[in-house]
Amino acid sequence: MFDINGKNIVVTGGAGAIASSLIVDLSKLGAKVALIDYKKERANSHAEMLSSKSGNEIIGLHANVLDKEQLAEAATELEKTFGKADVLINAAGGNHPGGLTKVETMKATDIENLENTFFGLTEEGFKHVFDLNLMGTVLPTNVFARHMLEKGGSIINLSSMAAFKPLTKVSAYSAAKASINNFTEWLAVHFGGMGIRVNAVAPGFFVGKQNRALLYDENDVLTPRGQKIIDNTPMGRFGVVEELTGTVVYLASESSKFVTGVIIPVDGGFNAFSGV
Repeated sequence: MFDINGKNIVVTGGAGAIASSLIVDLSKLGAKVALIDYKKERANSHAEMLSSKSGNEIIGLHANVLDKEQLAEAATELEKTFGKADVLINAAGGNHPGGLTKVETMKATDIENLENTFFGLTEEGFKHVFDLNLMGTVLPTNVFARHMLEKGGSIINLSSMAAFKPLTKVSAYSAAKASINNFTEWLAVHFGGMGIRVNAVAPGFFVGKQNRALLYDENDVLTPRGQKIIDNTPMGRFGVVEELTGTVVYLASESSKFVTGVIIPVDGGFNAFSGV
């Protein structure tokens, strides 16, 4: 029931750490995997590099997740090479400095430095985060789900802990990921009679290039923010990206054929803990 051998799987944001780990693992399990990246050369070179790790063919497709025409061209290329998509994993996402505050909570002393607070957020930064995370999920789904209308399929979105409990500083990202949860549930209902299942995985805290400096200092000691996360994670550690694979395989395979509209945390218990 957990067999994904021969399934055509498309992964957006294919050069990211989480996406790359999933691509290799899914390929090792026999899936025919295509990664999408907005840089054409990187899409091809990264696919080649991941192929060498998995031992199976992985193809790179060029498309910006915010460009529907490019996505349609990528879908056509996929169909020529592997066939129509069985599974779409929307892993593209990210943040922007203009969507971040420099302080966790505003105090009276911050009135003299409003640029460090909510008032320092930029329209450009906030819009960038929403476009990349939400529209970067909506548009690939609009294109690749069309290929699933006759035979069904599975759409797996990447949510976040920030979707359940807004994280300090990352206001735009928290709001955008909350919209992913809502969109996942809405689309699951909309596609319920079409054999297309729509679910999401919400990773907890995994250490990567983008967030290492927030979690560890130059001496590899936890920062106050990193320690706060560990203190609120019942399992007492950060996750390892390979620990996401099992949940994704479950959602991509027939073992979850009556599961749709759910968001599954893979977080070491972070979302379940009240802090008390």
